[in-house]
Amino acid sequence: MKEIKAIIRPNKLASLRDALVALHEFPGMTVSKVEGCSAPNRHLAHHNIKEQLTDYTPKVRIEIVAPDEVAQLIFHRITEVAQTGHFGDGLVWITEVEQAAFIFKTTPGPAT
Repeated sequence: MKEIKAIIRPNKLASLRDALVALHEFPGMTVSKVEGCSAPNRHLAHHNIKEQLTDYTPKVRIEIVAPDEVAQLIFHRITEVAQTGHFGDGLVWITEVEQAAFIFKTTPGPAT
């Protein structure tokens, strides 16, 4: 199993969701609001401490756990849909998942 994580622009979330849900193998995803900043540009100096402390941009973090054979398809779909061609479009990466299971109960059992 793999975990696909992505940081994208918030305005790309709806189109990305539609593109992922269209995949027959799509397992679902978790979405969080986050903030981030890029690496500092070495050619432009910050003017004051306030700018250094407030230069965070709203982003969306997506987390998906999927079977190995589906992970690359999801990865490529994210990179295709989330891009605008500008710096700050985001980041997507895949990590190995040793074990994962859905948490649900299918049959009633004794109360504990």
